[in-house]
Amino acid sequence: MKKIATLLLAALFGASFITTAAFADASKGQKIYQKKLKKVCGFNGAKFAAKHTQDEWEEINEEGKFEDEIQKICPNYKKGYLKPGQLKHIYDFAYEYASDSGNVPSC
Repeated sequence: MKKIATLLLAALFGASFITTAAFADASKGQKIYQKKLKKVCGFNGAKFAAKHTQDEWEEINEEGKFEDEIQKICPNYKKGYLKPGQLKHIYDFAYEYASDSGNVPSC
């Protein structure tokens, strides 16, 4: 019984370390964009997200070049300005409101 309890506890503990990508949120990304990137980029989040299609955003993110792409789109952006958790939310926002998504953000 003690082994089962220990195993269960270890599994729960391990599950708590699931990456934050699983918990990324487009609405949080929108808020972060408005607060941190709107001035840096010089345009609203709708224009930012519409720079690519969902497939393109996904490919950029999978290649680990998402922050580099932000820097290309927003030349005033300095690498490291956003925390990794914030980047994940911004990615979700960009993916959700990409040019081919049909969705339009309110920022």
